[in-house]
Amino acid sequence: MEIQHLTHIEINRQKWDVCIQNACNSLVYAESWYLDIVSPNWEALVVGDYEYVMPLPVKKKYGISFLVQPPLTQQLGIFSSNSIDENVVESFIQKIPYRSYHLCFNEQNPCNKGRQLPNFILNLDKNYQTFFAAYSKNTQRNIKKSSSYNIVIKKGISANDFLDFYHATEKNYIIWAEKVNKLVKVALEKDKMTIYGAYNSDDQLISALCLLHSSQRLIYWLPVSNKEGKEALAMFKIVDEMIQHHANSNLILDFEGSKIENIARFYQGFGAEVKPYLEIKRHSVNDFLKHFYLRILN
Repeated sequence: MEIQHLTHIEINRQKWDVCIQNACNSLVYAESWYLDIVSPNWEALVVGDYEYVMPLPVKKKYGISFLVQPPLTQQLGIFSSNSIDENVVESFIQKIPYRSYHLCFNEQNPCNKGRQLPNFILNLDKNYQTFFAAYSKNTQRNIKKSSSYNIVIKKGISANDFLDFYHATEKNYIIWAEKVNKLVKVALEKDKMTIYGAYNSDDQLISALCLLHSSQRLIYWLPVSNKEGKEALAMFKIVDEMIQHHANSNLILDFEGSKIENIARFYQGFGAEVKPYLEIKRHSVNDFLKHFYLRILN
């Protein structure tokens, strides 16, 4: 397998996106428009006429280039419509042209290196009644309790309504505010996203969730609730309604996983199952820079 390293300007974006869209493990994170926002100078490893591809999210620090998993991007790795086995994965890892990297490969990239991280997915191939019956008792109870608050779930709220609410409520990811704004607006323009909102009896937004569209996958993305939304358990109601909308389909609801126990329990309460993906590292950038400058000084 001959793997070629392409710089950002050498990538044929049309062929790239066709490969990602037709891949058996297609993910929106690897589409060119998404990568342009989260990793503007991304490069690539490519086999043949874009038969296998792997994005390289390049960053630079003190003049040294390295790879790091971009923010708001759970999984990348190798994508193809062809089979991806351990030999393919190992071949791509060996061809990474940078000494320092910290990457997350997707769930269909088998490899015995690195460590597994948890993701949670739910196949939406059953009717809603079957799903509800399989919810945990606590999840069923919280949905019923949330209904007592007279919450109204609206599908398709605007980017501005969501972003105003998100930035007023969520303070943990303020450093990514510009990327969040671009991703939401471009995703809506490209029909790659639906935004759900929960409104109280005064028609005020109290909880919201973006649903990223990724081929045969719907990605639970940027959930946010204010104090009232949390008290009203509004996110339980949003997810339940979302499942109602997409039941009896061939889609997968991807919760984007979590190692935090109570968040994992929330996902599992809807019947989601663990689907791990791989994190691989080679020389942290700080260690690499330290070693690099020590060599120069000596």
